[in-house]
Amino acid sequence: MRTKIVFAAGETRSFERASIVVERIGGTAISDDTIQRVVGEIGLELAERRDADPNSEDALARRPAEPPAMAVVECDGGRIRARAPGKGRGVHLSGESGWRETKNACLVNAMGKAFDSDPQPEPPRCFLDPTHVAQIAQTETLSVAAPPAARKDQAGDEEDEGAKPAEDWRPKRRVRTVLASMKGAREFGRQMQREAKRRRFYGATVKAFLGDGLPWNWSIWREFFPSFTPILDFIHPLSYLFLAAKTVHANSPEDAWSQYTAWMRGCWQGEVGQVIEELHVHQKKLGEPPAGVPDTDPRKIIATTLGYLENNRERMNYPRYRQAGLPVTTAWMESLVKEMNHRVKGTEMFWNDPDGAEAILQVRAAVLSEDDRLARHLRQRLGSPFSKRPKPPKVTSEICKP
Repeated sequence: MRTKIVFAAGETRSFERASIVVERIGGTAISDDTIQRVVGEIGLELAERRDADPNSEDALARRPAEPPAMAVVECDGGRIRARAPGKGRGVHLSGESGWRETKNACLVNAMGKAFDSDPQPEPPRCFLDPTHVAQIAQTETLSVAAPPAARKDQAGDEEDEGAKPAEDWRPKRRVRTVLASMKGAREFGRQMQREAKRRRFYGATVKAFLGDGLPWNWSIWREFFPSFTPILDFIHPLSYLFLAAKTVHANSPEDAWSQYTAWMRGCWQGEVGQVIEELHVHQKKLGEPPAGVPDTDPRKIIATTLGYLENNRERMNYPRYRQAGLPVTTAWMESLVKEMNHRVKGTEMFWNDPDGAEAILQVRAAVLSEDDRLARHLRQRLGSPFSKRPKPPKVTSEICKP
């Protein structure tokens, strides 16, 4: 019954929905308050095993017989709404509006192959579709027609001969495990390191670490994963370049689109230095942004784009990464964040800070891990009613009730 309760709470949108599922499918009426208590208890246990010595059998992850052939680590931030510490039910927001950052990571045992040359020197068609690119950059699209190749790609028609690589070079996911926490970057980096050691990622033949431009991603890489190839998610420079192209050709959508495609293709093909030089030319024409100018000021947009590319250029050798069979986007991580948010983020979801939020993050991360860790933990944990347990955290219902 405890297993049914925890899985229902980890998969459904609320403790109230979990109570309904357990009763309708499991045939037993369990109150949502009881489900909250059980989740808090199990979440605390999962956090303790997450932080255990990776050489100990108490560690949550399984230790494989051999290191993976390819180890991919990705991390990103998320958002969760939390109550002020020590508060109960109701809206007692922690900080302005109550939003707190979560840290998320996926560690993927993957399989792929290396190539004699770049298996896809031309960018994917979706990056040549103005509407799709505008959605990625979260800005207005350009009033130019999408090229026929991009339109076909969206419609699912047959692709033109030679427009796609002869074979899909992208690595395939074998086993994914998930970490999530309210902890700061350095402590979360230690959590990732323990998980990677337990899963023998440091002994992998090929290793990659992917993230966006957030500084904490790369501080974790430098301290805990320096032997992994660092790769900047290609989607993020693409977004900056689109905004910069619209800025320097504000009066001509056609010229702006042509400029974007040239810069985007340049980065895709490893010519980041050339793109930076061209942006410096435009910066000289516009001038440096004065202090305090808004982010929408053309000078600020160009300066921000330049800073982003210059800070990350050593992590943008995309032809070499593709030749090695490594991913060049954080697609696995982006998908995971959406899966995490499905359970922990919503307009009426508020979690106690820190215990309630940490507990649900542990349960959700264990549910999404593909090594059966949650079921194993529930089978192996001490189940005697006479066993003394640590006091569970309070996991107040995320749905505000009258």
